[in-house]
Amino acid sequence: MAFEPFIVTAELPADLFSWANGLRRTHFPPERNHLAAHVTLFHALAPSLREELPAVLARMAAEYAPPSAELTGLMNLGKGTALALTSPAMLSIRSEIADLFHGMLTAQDQHKPRLHITIQNKVTPEAARALQTELGPVVQPRRFAFTGLGLHRYCNPHWEAVGVWPFRGKVSG
Repeated sequence: MAFEPFIVTAELPADLFSWANGLRRTHFPPERNHLAAHVTLFHALAPSLREELPAVLARMAAEYAPPSAELTGLMNLGKGTALALTSPAMLSIRSEIADLFHGMLTAQDQHKPRLHITIQNKVTPEAARALQTELGPVVQPRRFAFTGLGLHRYCNPHWEAVGVWPFRGKVSG
């Protein structure tokens, strides 16, 4: 059996998802664009967590209110472009999840992420800078709230949706 890790995402409100996904479809190299727009919280959680992980995400979503966030502009990925996001509340929730799985995180997932939505990747640095110049005046800061936590199974190169748990709690992150 192949190692198929789990990916945890922060779910976007429909309007922001639709806009970001349109940018991704337009600017991501089509032969490499196998996913919809997303915000990754964890890149590779062990398949052995298949029972525990959904329960943890369900509990967190039930406990926490939708975490406030802000789209702050563009992020240069070197060979790509992303929409930069800030959300201390979402990072706090992510940190709580990371603490629960301490000792089971990959090196990449042990670091606090820079929240973002990739809209272009695996292009030349020149192409990335050109898109950033083009989109700079268009991408305006805006506030929003994440709507839930998503769980996916990595099936190279695609992701298989496992579940989405909407935030419905009363605790602010």
